[in-house]
Amino acid sequence: MKIGIIGTRGIPNEYGGFEQLAEKLSVGLLQKGHSVTVYNSHKHSYQEKTFNGVDIVHCYDAEYKLGTAGQFVYDFNCVMDARKRNFDVLLFLGYTSSSVWGMLYPKNTVIISNMDGFEWKRGKYSKPVRQFLKYAEKLAVKFSDYFISDSIGMHTYLKSKYGKHSQYIAYGAEILDNQREECLSEYNLYKKNYFMLMARMEPENNIEMILDGFHQSASEKKFVVVGNTNNKFGKRIVKKFEHDKRIVFAGAIYDTQITHTLKYNCPLYFHGHTVGGTNPSLIEAMASQVLIAAHDNNFNRAVLDGNGYYFNSSKDVQQLIEAVQPAIKEETMTLNNFMKIKNSYNWPLIIDQYEKFIVECYSHHKK
Repeated sequence: MKIGIIGTRGIPNEYGGFEQLAEKLSVGLLQKGHSVTVYNSHKHSYQEKTFNGVDIVHCYDAEYKLGTAGQFVYDFNCVMDARKRNFDVLLFLGYTSSSVWGMLYPKNTVIISNMDGFEWKRGKYSKPVRQFLKYAEKLAVKFSDYFISDSIGMHTYLKSKYGKHSQYIAYGAEILDNQREECLSEYNLYKKNYFMLMARMEPENNIEMILDGFHQSASEKKFVVVGNTNNKFGKRIVKKFEHDKRIVFAGAIYDTQITHTLKYNCPLYFHGHTVGGTNPSLIEAMASQVLIAAHDNNFNRAVLDGNGYYFNSSKDVQQLIEAVQPAIKEETMTLNNFMKIKNSYNWPLIIDQYEKFIVECYSHHKK
């Protein structure tokens, strides 16, 4: 089949979860005999026309000039290009800036949308933007033929809100055996002597709550924050905690061996995400066999169940920082999470599920 993947900044991943999914899925589908094209921003650092055999189409991306509004220009350009390529299937990863162009989607192509999380709940957006995102969600439902949910919560929501069935396919994680322990010294860290979080610098990821809790604690350990702090929120967080020398802002790190090593060697990893489906950073932390403390919400509980600690406030975080000590119970929780990765959240399985659903959608649509 001829498959296009649209809606990300491009591959290889230099940004986030959907980019990682696009990278793993496109290569996986190619290896299964399909022709696969991924749309990349023209500003992506990778400028080749193929990536591991996957075709890359670079489209003009005005985000660097217009900010968020530029994403609509980028998605418009991607959609217009896709109209010329006779794809059997177009897989949209997200909808926030693409569904407004739904009337322009190629008519003879099967449209499948991964509906992401509840974008209109994100704290970084103003009320008018949130209202628009609800509208964009309706447009995505209107102009898509089939749907994928990467969480049970979104699966249930689409059914109750729109009466639409969606295929539940979770997110995958790579199991890495090799560590790069030398990177610990690069950040002046020692095994089991630091806490960690890895996230985009956005309010809904509760980074401030987590760091408030750590700042209030009596811990002598360090706290490593992995994520790009160049946005408005990130700069404010760095400023707020600049006098706490225990807190290390490591910036964005895209080398998975380094992030795996950092997670594997910390005694407690904090995951504050509140919006979204099966969150990539949570799955990847499970694969790194680290004990996890997660924000207490349905998304995180659906993945971790009883195999993690939970928090709702900075006081909860402080108590976890000062009280949690690795023991047999914690080792069992970590192992249970790791077995979930091996059995349910691994990339080969996820790619198989995507391929099966894509083929079924195409076959059903063409009858």
